[in-house]
Formats: sequence, structure tokens, C-alpha cells
Amino acid sequence: MTLKLDYTGQTPIPVEVEGLTPDEVRGQSLAEIEQFEIQHGNEKLPLAAMFRVSGDPADGRIEFSGNLSGVHWIGAGMTDGEIHLAGPAGRHVGSEMTGGTITVDGDASDWVGGEMHGGLIHVRGQAGHLVGAAYRGSRRGMTGGTILIDGDAGNEIGLTMRRGLIAVGGAGGDVPGFNMIAGTILVLGESGIRPGAAMRRGTIGLLGSPSLTLLPTFRAAGRCRPLVLSLVFRQLQSLGFVFDADLLTAEYRLFHGDLLEGGRGEILLRA
Repeated sequence: MTLKLDYTGQTPIPVEVEGLTPDEVRGQSLAEIEQFEIQHGNEKLPLAAMFRVSGDPADGRIEFSGNLSGVHWIGAGMTDGEIHLAGPAGRHVGSEMTGGTITVDGDASDWVGGEMHGGLIHVRGQAGHLVGAAYRGSRRGMTGGTILIDGDAGNEIGLTMRRGLIAVGGAGGDVPGFNMIAGTILVLGESGIRPGAAMRRGTIGLLGSPSLTLLPTFRAAGRCRPLVLSLVFRQLQSLGFVFDADLLTAEYRLFHGDLLEGGRGEILLRA
């Protein structure tokens, strides 16, 4: 039976539940879980002060319900199991997670999958800024795993990304793939300005912006139908990510850059 956490808090002050993951609570009694320490502004409270706790954590699945837009760090650091959010989520969903699956049936705020290392995050609504990004001052952002955003996402998608896959079904904000080291970012809707600035390697597919003006440090390299992109889309299909089937056979314009950083990265625009 699933562990169920129904959010009952009514407060404008941020609530943080960092560390409350399936691997952490598996084997604990409900009474022990109710005493799990959470942060409410600058005070520490037991979980039961903000959540109604029921069910059983033994199967490694946690189901959150309620308006969680002010609840942050859900699933941060998780290593396995499953978390399901029946509603919106706050910042840092799945931050630094190494395994497991998080599904958000609603919107999520900033830093979805910040410095993520493995696992799967699927946001079925929109996401804020800095999806899969490095925290300020860090040398690496996302190093593995998959992040799927069905709707739009904000600025700096995949900042300093090292490995992994980020797919955005809607529009993306400015500077996706900024300082990107490697990995794959796909934005199926319109994209903002300066994609791939300072990228060193990796692939950025801006598939809804055929007329996008790239930085002058990117060089056109012809047209192609990359086999690897077809394989990525097959993977996305298996994960339930919806996209236009024409993308499987479409032709793309290829650009190499950022030439200021060696020019080994690539940007694909739909031809």
C-alpha cells in the first residue's frame, strides 16, 4: 500500500521537506514518519503539523496530494522508489536525485531536477526556470537521468549540463544550454534568445523555432536526418512523452558551436 501524504498546511511561508524520500521512510512506522522534521520558514516542525499521513511506505511509493506549490525540495536526493504529486509543486523537485521516478500532475516551480544525477522526472504541466541546471557557483549541473516537461519551461534550461536528457514539449525560455558541457536538450515549441551560449559539447534541438537567429559563434553545417534523434524520440515515446510524429522523419539544419569554446557542440533547427 502507498504512503499517502495529504498537505493540510495553509501558510504563505515556504515549507521544505528535503530528505523525505521513499528510501528514507521505507521500514518506518506511520508514527515515526509523522515525526519527520520539516522546515517551515525558520522553524522546524514535525511532518504531521502540515500533512495528514496514512498508508504504508513498504512498497517504496509516496503519493502527495493538495496544493504543494509552496512546498519545496520534494524528492530531493532520492535514490529509488516512486513519488507521485497529484497537483502543483514548489521549487527543487528531484534536486540531486540519483534514481527513482517522480511524476507531477500539474505545474512545478524553478530548479526541477537541479544537479540531478539519475532517475526520471515527468512534469505534466509547466516548469519554471533552471530545469536540470547547476546551482550558482557549481561546476556541473545535471549529470544523468531524464527530465520531461509536457508544457513550457523557463530560462536557462540545462545550465552547465554534463549528461542526461531534458525534453520540453512546449516553449522554452532564454539561453537554453548555457555553458553546456554535454547531454541532450530538446525544446519542441518556440525558444528564447542565445541558445547554446558558451556550450562545449552536447546537442540542443530547438524543433519549434526554424527561423531562430543563433549567436554569430555558431556555424552552419548543412542539413541532416540524425539517426540518434530518432532513437531519442523512440525513448520518449516509451516514457509516455507526447510529440508530433513528423519529428521522427523531419529534416534538420545543423549548426556547430560555440566556436569560442571549441565548436564541438551542435544545435538542430527543424528545416
